[in-house]
Amino acid sequence: MSTSMPENTRTPENSRIHNIGYRNYDGARLGRAYARRSLYSQSLRGAYGLGRSAKSKVLPMILLGVMCVPAAIIVAVAVATKAKELPVDYTRYAILTQAVIGLFLAAQAPQSVSRDLRFKTVPLYFSRPIERVDYVLAKYGAMASALFLLTALPVVVLYVGSLLAKMDFAEQTKGFGQGLVSVALLSLLFGGIGLVMAALTPRRGFGVAAVIAVLTISYGAVSTVQGIAYGTDHVSAIQWLGLFSPITLIDGVQTAFLGADTAFPGGSAAAPGAGAGAVYLLVVLALIAGSYAVLMRRYRKVGL
Repeated sequence: MSTSMPENTRTPENSRIHNIGYRNYDGARLGRAYARRSLYSQSLRGAYGLGRSAKSKVLPMILLGVMCVPAAIIVAVAVATKAKELPVDYTRYAILTQAVIGLFLAAQAPQSVSRDLRFKTVPLYFSRPIERVDYVLAKYGAMASALFLLTALPVVVLYVGSLLAKMDFAEQTKGFGQGLVSVALLSLLFGGIGLVMAALTPRRGFGVAAVIAVLTISYGAVSTVQGIAYGTDHVSAIQWLGLFSPITLIDGVQTAFLGADTAFPGGSAAAPGAGAGAVYLLVVLALIAGSYAVLMRRYRKVGL
């Protein structure tokens, strides 16, 4: 039997093999740490629309301004009236502006992770020397950092204003430090919850709705039940009801350990003490760790 190629599959006599110039890469290999830092930086910039279209910058920058303008007004009034103390505590400011924080998180958490899932771009990260843990850490760190910038900047404005008004330096510095600890804990908690809600669906709209629902409905339900408990003289139950909402968890922790005034109905009578405060802190840390674990599991299930 002949082993010659059929006539229609023979290579033409005028065919050529071209060298298209592929060469080995001889540069520095920066590794996983560099890839993780790059993803973190890109995600943090993206949370404020930097490096994206102009319309992507509008909402986050407006919300950042909304967070800072009341603080600037408070400072202006304090300086003009030569007040001896600020009308709003450093630890109280984030509680009062929780709606703005929730809106920022609802807008930016889906932008950070939902689009990667929807457009199947996540595997591109893992074609580089980066692993699942690198992706989750970078995204979680970037969202928490973006929230920290949002919540810490007005606290800085309040602190600078207090110094300009010549308030007591030691007292204001102590309050400023407590405020930073409070918003750092809030940023880690809210960032984890927001990313988990957003990562459950590749649809950005569903992610936005999920984040708003978790933050708003839980706070509304807890506040309502706390009000009922206060109205029916069950004051002792108020502090334990606060365990079921992210913002009331932060309120309880800072009341117990950071000297803040509680926003719970009943005031100091319903404020968590050291024992209840320890429970609050453990729940917050468990939610942060749980959010990280859920994100790791989520990205394992999508085949990364």
